[in-house]
Amino acid sequence: MSGSWRPTWNSVGNDKVHGPGPHLARPHERMIADVATLDALWHGEAGVTSGKKSNTSQQAASSARTAPGSSSRLQAPPIFAYVDAVARHGSIRKAADALHIASSALNRRILDLEGELGSPLFERLPRGVRATAAGELFLAFARRSMKELRQVEEQIEGLKGLVHGEVRIAVAESVTGRMLPDAIREYQRQHPGIRFSVTVEGPQRINEALLRDQADLVLTHETPDTPEISVLASVTQPLCALVAPEHPLASRSTLRLVDCVEYPIALPDHTLAARSLIDAALKRAAAEFEPAIVSNSIEATKVFARTCQGVCFSFRIGNKPDVSGMVAVPLTDWGLADARLNLAYRRGRVLPVAAAAFAEQLTEVLKTL
Repeated sequence: MSGSWRPTWNSVGNDKVHGPGPHLARPHERMIADVATLDALWHGEAGVTSGKKSNTSQQAASSARTAPGSSSRLQAPPIFAYVDAVARHGSIRKAADALHIASSALNRRILDLEGELGSPLFERLPRGVRATAAGELFLAFARRSMKELRQVEEQIEGLKGLVHGEVRIAVAESVTGRMLPDAIREYQRQHPGIRFSVTVEGPQRINEALLRDQADLVLTHETPDTPEISVLASVTQPLCALVAPEHPLASRSTLRLVDCVEYPIALPDHTLAARSLIDAALKRAAAEFEPAIVSNSIEATKVFARTCQGVCFSFRIGNKPDVSGMVAVPLTDWGLADARLNLAYRRGRVLPVAAAAFAEQLTEVLKTL
């Protein structure tokens, strides 16, 4: 972080160590000092005076490393856990009780940190404390660091043969018929200890799940419009009209939307990617549907179309027949024939090993569609 201010955690006597500035030590001296500070911080030795830890500091560091419920072998700097606990409990006394340390020791550590940062992290209230704006910034950094450390440990464990773990994936309903179940079955055949959490949503909620790290990967028909989402693989999967095998349109090799107007129509609702494509194509064709049913469930529209000799719409995923037994006829309208299926993840995120391995497999699967 050359040229930017960074906090240090040690204080020698009453002299505070501040961030880099034009009046400070030369770069190589700062580097040595920073390494020493980081090492002390990592091993819970913040608050060192004259090279020896005080009893309260030693007690606090030990408690933070062995906090209840912590099974991780890698531990973030204890001060991160202290600030997190105080923020969660809204009280230094309650946080100290939870950490099994003296409240005076915890309060001293927080005061030392505030002194190093040159800004209060907590507003002292008559009945507790509340994070200041600076406290919220530090808290977000601390929690992110602790979370990423846990993820690194999980990934290192995963390198031992993918013996356990979870892959969380948010998807469009169209891939749940054959493609995704087949891919999961093949993956679990090689890695039986990996479990999957699959969420079916519309494109907006799929993106939200990815950006909030509630999903590791997504399969969506909507091309992401934010730089925060990175597409790993993409393949053309046309939108099709689905009809029962005995339907008059079942023998057609291709269709246009206007060919479907005279039959009962089952449309996806506006939360699904197919609907925006259909509406745009109808507008270009100066046509209009009067749907008999609108639903956010593609399966519901299939049941209606199959039982009422109607027409519904879904993306064709691969060349296998639809699991419903219905006939999928490609639509040639503008924007429908070249619709796409995208595999994506949040840019900048280091995926868990199990999710990264599944992403590699899905990339190969998409090449065969």
